[in-house]
Amino acid sequence: MTQSIINTKILPFEATAYHRGEFVPVSDKDLAGKWAVVMFYPADFTFVCPTELGDMADHYAKLQEMGVEVYSVSTDTHFTHKAWHDSSETIGKIEFPMIGDPTGKISRNFGVMIEEDGLALRGTFVINPEGEIKVAEIHDLGIGRSAKELVRKIQAAQYVAEHDGEVCPAAWQPGEETLAPSLDLVGKI
Repeated sequence: MTQSIINTKILPFEATAYHRGEFVPVSDKDLAGKWAVVMFYPADFTFVCPTELGDMADHYAKLQEMGVEVYSVSTDTHFTHKAWHDSSETIGKIEFPMIGDPTGKISRNFGVMIEEDGLALRGTFVINPEGEIKVAEIHDLGIGRSAKELVRKIQAAQYVAEHDGEVCPAAWQPGEETLAPSLDLVGKI
């Protein structure tokens, strides 16, 4: 039986990222104490990946306002990330760290490594300030993700973290009613 990754602590890692024109070290310690998104994708210079990363770049300011840092990860090197960033208008918009995972260690840590291809699946993980995974979403390679929907999920995760005993129903948006699970609600929804 496979154990869920939800509510588990992220495993230690060290890597190099391309970030704002520089190569910088990044580790699990950089994620501590704040909300974070770790977004895996198969490879630079591909087809669906730039649409997803461009979409995330378009929502990055909103995520920053929410206190969330984004880290994109592929099994490419940080050198490849720089080359892609410098050559693509879409990828050139990215302001978040682009982590290189050429050994696949980080991809394996999150359970998204495609061993026979040496690539990562499309995996998105929302991590709380305590280093616990609160959202895990893994897609097949042909299915792109939506940063807008990710923002909503993070808003719900942050709300639940701040309001003990409350939960967010399907399609919940900030400002809408939440639920307080109790015996009185059973069969009433």
